[in-house]
Amino acid sequence: MANLFDFELPLVDDENFTTLLSKKNVVIKRIVSNTLKTPQEFLQKDKDEWVVVLKGCAKLQIDGIVHKLKAGDSIFIPANTKHTLLKTKKVVVWLGVYIKKEESA
Repeated sequence: MANLFDFELPLVDDENFTTLLSKKNVVIKRIVSNTLKTPQEFLQKDKDEWVVVLKGCAKLQIDGIVHKLKAGDSIFIPANTKHTLLKTKKVVVWLGVYIKKEESA
């Protein structure tokens, strides 16, 4: 059994992504952000994304709207939606669930 809070701290202004589970069309990752001050832009072209903050605080911008997230807050980001992690306050631990669109037959 793994503990979500047992991780190596990334360098300041950086992030670590660790895959915890990968099945058919779902991937679950632990993301650790360390005092991000440089905005980082993301785009999951073929996956919906749901993230929850397990520890810490962050500002995430989606479609021009800034979301202030704290421990326990979650947000759904549809596939093909650019989003920017503007900054984090110290260390933030996230759980990310990525759901790949199933191919039509």
